[in-house]
Amino acid sequence: MGRAAIFLLPVPVLLAAAWGGPEVRSLRGGWRLGNGNGSVRLPAEVPGCVHTALHRRGLIQDPYYRFNDVMYRWISLDNWTYSRTFKTPFDVRKWQKINLVFEGVDTVAHILINNVTLGTTENMFNRYSFDITSVIKEVNFVEVRFLSAISYAAEQSRCHTAYSIPPACPPPVQKGECHANFIRKEQCSFSWDWGPSFPTQGIWKDVRIEAYNYYHLIYFSLTPFFGNTQQWSLEIESIFDVVSSKPIAGLVTVNIPKLQTQQTYSVKLQPGEGSIVLLVNINKSSTVEAWWPNGHGNQTGYNVTTTFIMEAGYQIEKFSKAYFRTVELVQEPIPGSPGLSFYFRINGRPIFIKGSNWIPADSFQDRVTYDKLWLLLKSAADANMNALRVWGGGVYEQDDFYDICDELGIMIWQDFMFACALYPTDQNYLESVRAEVSHQVRRLKSHPSIILWSGNNENEAAIASDWFSIPHADREVYIKDYVLLYVKNIREIVLAEDKSRPFVASSPTNGVESVKEGWLSQNPYDTHYGDTHFYDYSSDCWNWTVYPKTRFASEYGFQSWPSFSTLEKVSSSEDWSYTSNFSLHRQHHENGNDQMLQQTGYHFKLPQTTDPIKKFKDTIYLTQVMQAQCIKTETEFYRFSQSEIIGGEGHTMGALYWQLNDIWQAPSWASLEYGGKWKLLHYFAQHFFAPLLPVAYEDKGVLYIYGVSDLHMDHKLTLKVTVHSWSSLEPVCTLAKDGVTVKAQSAVPIYKESVNDLLERCRNCTRKSCVVTFYLVGEGGLRSPTNHHFLSSLKDAVGLEKARLSAAVSQQDDIYVFDLQTTAIAPFVTLDVGSIKGRFSDNGFLMIEKKKAVVFYPWEPTSAEELEKSLTLTSLMDVA
Repeated sequence: MGRAAIFLLPVPVLLAAAWGGPEVRSLRGGWRLGNGNGSVRLPAEVPGCVHTALHRRGLIQDPYYRFNDVMYRWISLDNWTYSRTFKTPFDVRKWQKINLVFEGVDTVAHILINNVTLGTTENMFNRYSFDITSVIKEVNFVEVRFLSAISYAAEQSRCHTAYSIPPACPPPVQKGECHANFIRKEQCSFSWDWGPSFPTQGIWKDVRIEAYNYYHLIYFSLTPFFGNTQQWSLEIESIFDVVSSKPIAGLVTVNIPKLQTQQTYSVKLQPGEGSIVLLVNINKSSTVEAWWPNGHGNQTGYNVTTTFIMEAGYQIEKFSKAYFRTVELVQEPIPGSPGLSFYFRINGRPIFIKGSNWIPADSFQDRVTYDKLWLLLKSAADANMNALRVWGGGVYEQDDFYDICDELGIMIWQDFMFACALYPTDQNYLESVRAEVSHQVRRLKSHPSIILWSGNNENEAAIASDWFSIPHADREVYIKDYVLLYVKNIREIVLAEDKSRPFVASSPTNGVESVKEGWLSQNPYDTHYGDTHFYDYSSDCWNWTVYPKTRFASEYGFQSWPSFSTLEKVSSSEDWSYTSNFSLHRQHHENGNDQMLQQTGYHFKLPQTTDPIKKFKDTIYLTQVMQAQCIKTETEFYRFSQSEIIGGEGHTMGALYWQLNDIWQAPSWASLEYGGKWKLLHYFAQHFFAPLLPVAYEDKGVLYIYGVSDLHMDHKLTLKVTVHSWSSLEPVCTLAKDGVTVKAQSAVPIYKESVNDLLERCRNCTRKSCVVTFYLVGEGGLRSPTNHHFLSSLKDAVGLEKARLSAAVSQQDDIYVFDLQTTAIAPFVTLDVGSIKGRFSDNGFLMIEKKKAVVFYPWEPTSAEELEKSLTLTSLMDVA
């Protein structure tokens, strides 16, 4: 792409801008939709897809209801056509160029206007622009003729005769479609181990007509840099379609009022794809406030006005926001440890990454509204998360998603959309991917929230660990393909388009060590390099020694079932048992339901009641308790490993559990249910990701407590340790350790005692009859959450009795207070208000005091009466 030479004009000369600005008309709204043989015809909304159109007209039930994912396979197997007429809202003769622009077409389609074929689309993640200057009339008929994604993928696979590209099909338990890797479409829309198969067809983003003369601005981005001169600068890149046959000169003025920065540049636009790159030096006498991740500072942005005045054509005024932040991925030797570090430095400060993994919020993207995204992302921030990984089997998220992350301080690890598969590398495929990557990087690179580009999900591991049983003689072919796709194409484009953030080829990867080994390491799961993904469902999850003492944990997790109120909406009464056809149908992970019971059974008594619905609800509750406690143990292990090296391992600097959100109502690894309701895990996350936290673990009969801190200063604190016997709300003994120094942004041991000594000190205590709780407290209201450490499995606990729990609800302004009372110690006290939307300030807690006030934050209007009527209170001993 031609880079314009840029120099500063000392005296700005104003050029007269002739002609009016471009005409842009959206074609959103009502279209017609019909199937292949014309037997189904209906009105449809754009943006939208076939499934939501059919559902909206009452032609199908909710696609998520019961077994409808399989019942409605016919929809994805048919070839549908979207069409509409529109009047041209301007005089065609006035314009040099008129385009029909699709921001997103899902996926394979022929585009026609007035029965003239404009071209085809085959990539859901691309932007398509068709020149209609010569075919547009006063009244126009536009058609988008879709081909079934399932048929297309199968056909592409059939045509790839040289060698196979595995996997051919998903495991049968996923009830999915085959050859997802042969189509540039959301990979999980062909099914995943947490989601249904709905390979949609539709116009999923905006579609519009653009008419212009001379030039038209297509991409505009702002990228901050912090130079060696200790000065901020801003790179402003503008990419135009220039229809003029000769270069167009002009002036660009950039104004950032809050930073007393204004500069004018003389520029020249070259015909074709003309690009202007401006380097704006921020006024040295202005103080720039950087953008910080959640919990580390503010998310300050600055208004920027960029004005283009060219000698021909029209004036463009572009209003945008600039954020200033730097990011480095640090991979350096660590004293006393083989391998290299793997951590992020933001604005020069090492940041421990706390968060989760993001999947598409719905199978039907048109149902993902701004409000839905805000609710999910705000819930992440409210649980003390500072990062999410946008996983490579979904979609590059909509602009609103990244805008909200910018605003909330949620850092994004951004995968490119390739996951758990090998991919073709024929010319057409690579061209499509190159266009996709270039478009997405240009679209997204202004967002400070994005801190990393990552080539794919688990594809390095797939080859290294030989997931697809490739004969040894053929390995080279696949390795060559791998390097060609992720390194020679994707990486090359990313480096050319964006010099402001790091790139890794895969996750998990060994980072620079993988590069050294030719981009495919022997063992991408090596704890001494890069990031790891770790899953183990059969070991006891309370045993921290099974977890990898890795540099960075980017995936790990355990399943649970969503609340009964969430399942109820998509099931009928015969489905309400753990072993029903429905419960099996919704579980897309092989043996998942059994694995949950096995893991739960290690520490809890499974429900024995003969009442089937109570048994189902109790089982759901226990899976959520199990999941929360498992991921708490694992995450705390990663957090307390950040400052130490043991046996050459440690310095863990990231914990992103799998997964944040759900795509439908089903058992999964998520902490937020479909619809946004918090599972117990999400309430636990609020604590285990707290900025200040004491963490306990046992090693060879010794109890250790670490002080973990993300705070920017050292603090002198008091550690309070309390031992209760299960049979009494009165503590057996308490200990206050004063003058405990918890160091800034680190994890340090602050307490050590053998469990036997502790039990002796607190008489009448055994491992089975007592429980330890502890918290940190300091000056000025500084206080950690109260943490707990179980000395035995709760199924072996002695003295636990069934507590009588009660709650009184009162309204205070726009929140509600639940005043709880208990008659006995109650583990995992859970408040549930059914389908009333909102969240509690705390849930699933160990109640060791007679009274506790819990706040409910509603997401929709409700009342104290309604909440009281919907409330169920459950604690561990209510499970019979």
